Amino acid sequence: MAGRSKDKIEVTHVGSMPRTPQLTELLLSQERGEPIDEAEFWREANNATRNVVQKQFDCGITIGNDGEQPRVGFQTYMPMRMDGFGGATVRGLPTDFDRFPKVAELVVAAIGNSKAISAPQALADVKYADMGPIEKECSSFQQALDRVGHDFNDVFMNVPSPGIIATTMGNAYYATHDAYVMAVAKEIGKEYRYVVDQGFSLQVDAPDLAMERAWLFKDEPISKFKEITELHVAAINEAIGDIPREKVRLHACWGNWNGPHADDVDLVDVVNIFYGANVSGLSLPFGNPRHEHEISVLKKVRLPDHMDLFPGVIDTTTNYMEHPEVVARRLNDAIDAVGDKERVIA
Repeated sequence: MAGRSKDKIEVTHVGSMPRTPQLTELLLSQERGEPIDEAEFWREANNATRNVVQKQFDCGITIGNDGEQPRVGFQTYMPMRMDGFGGATVRGLPTDFDRFPKVAELVVAAIGNSKAISAPQALADVKYADMGPIEKECSSFQQALDRVGHDFNDVFMNVPSPGIIATTMGNAYYATHDAYVMAVAKEIGKEYRYVVDQGFSLQVDAPDLAMERAWLFKDEPISKFKEITELHVAAINEAIGDIPREKVRLHACWGNWNGPHADDVDLVDVVNIFYGANVSGLSLPFGNPRHEHEISVLKKVRLPDHMDLFPGVIDTTTNYMEHPEVVARRLNDAIDAVGDKERVIA
């Protein structure tokens, strides 16, 4: 993956950027299955993509993306492209909501009607049936890049991991979770491959690798969760297939809701499993009070030589604006942990 620099720290982000009100309404209508004007949708999506690409370029981001503008959510868009889903998933609550009911009230109030709460579930063999949307997304992004006349060091697109698809869209068909995850891996790999074939780098979004410890698998012992994480990493590798690892980076996290995160899995328990992914970069959030200290874990459990670190150094769950000195300190901590400034990308 392009990105290393000898004289400066490259700058990127995790992926999703705010949609315009008009595009948001179209995305929500689309998700609810309501008819929308496709021409109007892509006109709004194309304009929004151009705007976020321009803003990234203007503010100094050197590894940019399309802001995921044509998608209602980073993973919930997938049933609109894959056959086999229907009904509704009954998904439990994270332990934060069990232990701190007032937090649950605040988070639900903040979400409001902004997005669907219930996702569909697997009711038949999942099959990636419609390449049209990803083809249009890639075309829209490339047109935006051409229009802006960008000088990014690299550009990427996001695609969810098999694991987060399987934990968000529940399983009412496959005999086991293992079978479901690997079936999803086989199909989502088609989108991975298409993105890379268009010349973009790929970011695999895998919050399931940490977040689900306190959510779907909250009642399992840590040993069982580690087995599940190993399965999910194996599914990522299955989906990546023969894509060169230099073209792929992996994002894992503990979820981005504004809550205590009191039962988040410790990084030291799972980071070695993350290293098994066939990728060249690992993105982890270290800009929050629950996990900022865990950058020191990488001094003991060393990042593989072929991997770069993408440390999250700005917290997106609060309205605080970090002082530049705070950001600089977090980056210095990351460089100290990795031992090579060229392998740290902000």
